[in-house]
Amino acid sequence: MEKFTQLRGVAAPLDMVNVDTDLIIPKQHLKTIERTGLGKYLLDELRYNEDGSEKEDFVLNQPAYRDAKILVAGDNFGCGSSREHAPWAIDDFGIRCVISTSFADIFFNNCFKNGILPIVVSPEDLEKLMDDAGRGSNAVLTVDLEAQEITGPDGGTISFDVDQFRKHCLINGLDDIGLTMEKESKITDFEAKRAQAQPWL
Repeated sequence: MEKFTQLRGVAAPLDMVNVDTDLIIPKQHLKTIERTGLGKYLLDELRYNEDGSEKEDFVLNQPAYRDAKILVAGDNFGCGSSREHAPWAIDDFGIRCVISTSFADIFFNNCFKNGILPIVVSPEDLEKLMDDAGRGSNAVLTVDLEAQEITGPDGGTISFDVDQFRKHCLINGLDDIGLTMEKESKITDFEAKRAQAQPWL
């Protein structure tokens, strides 16, 4: 998993509440177990017309936001079914941080497991960030995970809370497998001792 220490990039505003996982990535795109290639389906129904052409007025189709690394979204983001493809699609698009006033629990947990930082802010702070994100290519935010601060384009800062264990995992690029591999020497020692004590196993 890619490490997350500090992220600087354009923030795209998605001023919608209750964006569920079926909207993030529709069910017809869940046939794969590969984590790559899903970015093109992110928010599929909002980004494309029925004939496959882009909806020019949708935020992620606008030139200023095509390379957005941060998404500023409305309340209750990621609600609905517990598909892990949702954070996969977000990450594959290039977005590493989602900021909202609240997230669905399973989606929130899945973000951390896939190298995405979900940040919860107050409604007042979200309004400020949504305004910042509305500046197009000038909507550059800096998210400093170590300092737990978001810095806006004008230099103002917003502090955020994050679970310290999850912070450790993101900063060090540790998913569940990486956490297990940190204990590889202890696992090897245990298996060697068990093989001596119980050779019939």
